[in-house]
Amino acid sequence: MNAATLEFTSALLGGVIALIAALRDRRSLAGWFFVAGMILLSCESVFSGLSALFPNDAAQWENLALLTMSLLPGTWLFFSLCYARGNYREFLHQWRPALAAAFFIPVVFAVYCRGRLVRGEVVFPGDTQRLFPLTLAGWVSCMVVLLTIIVILMQLERTFLASVGTMRWRIKFMVLGLGLLFVVRFYTASQALALPAHILVNGAGRSVTGPQSSAAAVNAAALLLGCLLMLRSLFREPSKAAVYPSHANLHKSVTALVAGVYLLIVGVLSKLVQSLNLPGSFPLKAFLILVALVGVTVLLLSDRVRLYFRRLISRYLQRPLYDYRTVWRLFTEGTANRVTQRELCQASVELAADLFQALSVSIWVLDDKQENLELAASTSVPGPAARKLQPSREETAEVIQAMRSRLEPVDVEYSNANWAAILRRCHPSEFAEGGSRVCVPMIAVGGLQGLMLLGDRVGGALFSLQDYDLLKCVGDQIAASLLNSRLSHKLLQAKELEAFQTMSAFFVHDLKNTASTLNLMLQNLPVHFDNPAFREDALRGITKSGQHINNLIGRLNVLRHDLQIHPELSDLNDLVSKILANWKGSPSIQINSNPGPLPKFLFDSEQIHKVVTNLVLNAAEAVPPNGHICVQTAMLNDWAVLTVQDDGCGMAPEFITGSLFRPFQTTKKEGFGIGMFQSKMIVEAHGGRIEVESRLSQGTIFRILLPVLK
Repeated sequence: MNAATLEFTSALLGGVIALIAALRDRRSLAGWFFVAGMILLSCESVFSGLSALFPNDAAQWENLALLTMSLLPGTWLFFSLCYARGNYREFLHQWRPALAAAFFIPVVFAVYCRGRLVRGEVVFPGDTQRLFPLTLAGWVSCMVVLLTIIVILMQLERTFLASVGTMRWRIKFMVLGLGLLFVVRFYTASQALALPAHILVNGAGRSVTGPQSSAAAVNAAALLLGCLLMLRSLFREPSKAAVYPSHANLHKSVTALVAGVYLLIVGVLSKLVQSLNLPGSFPLKAFLILVALVGVTVLLLSDRVRLYFRRLISRYLQRPLYDYRTVWRLFTEGTANRVTQRELCQASVELAADLFQALSVSIWVLDDKQENLELAASTSVPGPAARKLQPSREETAEVIQAMRSRLEPVDVEYSNANWAAILRRCHPSEFAEGGSRVCVPMIAVGGLQGLMLLGDRVGGALFSLQDYDLLKCVGDQIAASLLNSRLSHKLLQAKELEAFQTMSAFFVHDLKNTASTLNLMLQNLPVHFDNPAFREDALRGITKSGQHINNLIGRLNVLRHDLQIHPELSDLNDLVSKILANWKGSPSIQINSNPGPLPKFLFDSEQIHKVVTNLVLNAAEAVPPNGHICVQTAMLNDWAVLTVQDDGCGMAPEFITGSLFRPFQTTKKEGFGIGMFQSKMIVEAHGGRIEVESRLSQGTIFRILLPVLK
């Protein structure tokens, strides 16, 4: 197949692709720009083919091909910003200046310099290859095309990386086809701009640059193969794909990295040597290019540069050594339910040993004063040996000072520093061929929480860059968990102290009154002991005081045990009627009952009895003499609703929000603030809830909602 046939074939296939796309995707903005781009590519191939068929008018056809090429950058850039993106309007708005430049700069040059994009034709003697030297306008047009191709490839790469599942399946072959097409065009455009061609014209040496006839054939072959890939994608309904790529991290594009390195080595160095314009010095130019390439090679062989590129490749290009989603899932599940510091550290060393295949893993944590390192957990160091290995306060200070300036994991095996020797002593190696020992500083919120030491790796394998990256993440995770555990422990201690102080205050106050009563009786007992009435009254007082103390202990004992409920099929209306029938409150308070139709359902009648009694008691204590209390029941969807309403003193909104259901919070002079806390626990244990409405001096409404489970 000659060049012309290849170019005409690719043009025909490109036109067919454009027609299919126009028929299948009529509503998509990206679809119409795809059709326009394919038509332009087909026209360019046609003009290049005509240039090969009619050599005498080759320059004219090449100018038309370059004119058509000037329309490609804006069209395909617009497509790459829209294709398969659900948020394409945001990208179009952000890239408006680039779109305008890609559309107008090459078009303006092509129209203004129409027919003057190439200067004639140069034919190599004895060779079928022809060279078309570029004018300034042609060079600018090719440069814009080159830069736009890079951006297009970057946008397609971003769309592909942002897609997952079926969305990636739908757009895969379209991205592959366009990627192949534009990678080849990037190569041919860079060759046209940068590589010199040395020919003899009238016996004088002359360098010219421009598109070669072979480049058009390469572009046509790329278009032909790209069309075959894109044709497969068109039947996967790419219009249904809608990915949402991020606007950030464009600098991490692999396309930009590869294109930049290529242009640096091939383009910039070639143009630099060509600009020297040394007559008759082609060997010298070749030598200078060779020297430049050797310099780049030496730079790339630098240990520091090699380390940087190894990290770059390891992080962004190589296949990951670990399945990070599985790693973090297992690590999170393994440490989530570890409450204490020792439990957390023990789980962490076991997970780290399994993850990194290290037989000995230890975690040393700093004490609260940040003065001593203490062994929290280890897979190799037994507890009794920890004291012998523990560093002194001075050694700990030296280690802390060294670790604060090292945020990354560090190999301590071959370091001559004193702090490294201290860490090696803290973590003795069991196997001579276990490899290096590594220290991972565990830092959270800018503070050192401890150290994780690993050694005796299976097979003596060295830790790789990916291992170090994962070790850093694991260390940070453990440090954050340790800090959270310490803060939670301190918060728990503060709450326990607060509860103890509050409870003690109630105990002291109530017991003080009881003790005063008993003390008064004891003082009067020798004087009035012979008085039978006094002895009878004293006996009643002692009995009442004992009952009061037992009642106090019983009510406080509720907080010490988990609530257990035993649901049985019971009648809530019957329970309420029994409570009100046995009520022995103030006769001046009027209590009304309004039971509604309720079915029998499952609940713990003994526990609910406490709730109803507590609500009625609270209402009776809140209402004034001759006050009213209304207790009613009703059915609301699948809920049994018990309402206790009074016209008493009411409660402030702040008290309802912050104190009503908290233990030891009450507005009553003789209350303990335990009843509502206990009632809420009982109702929630049944799967229900408590609702309250109250206004000062107007009364309160409590609603108990219980699920009707038959």
